[in-house]
Amino acid sequence: MRRFSTVFGALSLLLASQSGLAADVVSEKSIGMDLARDIANETIMACRAEGYHASAVVVDRHGLVRAALRDDAAARFTLEIAERKANMTVMAWSDSGVFRQAREDIRPELNHIEGLIVMEGGIRIVAGGYNIGAVGVSGAPGGDKDAECAVKGIEALAERIEFAID
Repeated sequence: MRRFSTVFGALSLLLASQSGLAADVVSEKSIGMDLARDIANETIMACRAEGYHASAVVVDRHGLVRAALRDDAAARFTLEIAERKANMTVMAWSDSGVFRQAREDIRPELNHIEGLIVMEGGIRIVAGGYNIGAVGVSGAPGGDKDAECAVKGIEALAERIEFAID
């Protein structure tokens, strides 16, 4: 019994030290450039089909821009607004419109943080249960319509997105 205790103790110590090492290296899933570009393009095409001139910005899970497209007749500032909506989505890991409704109490403060804006039009991109990025849209007449374009852009590539994660 004593030998079993010693072996069990040594094994526990080894496993504990291994779990400590696991935190030294982080492996994560994030959106790649090609998929990001195609989501941005499909989103712009969805807006265009409705007669809207918009911009779409896709960011990875850290809020780094992976793709940004501005439709020919979209206003210049729609790119910045779209990026800020996507960043808000990544920060909250919730679609920006959902977050806006749930957290009216802190909306004014968050709008003062560089790179964020609490407006509808940012949608999460989820693959295999992982939040891999977000798409923000600006330029349609209302955040609800921006969000609809983003959803359509993601839905157009739904199968590809789902199989993006091994």
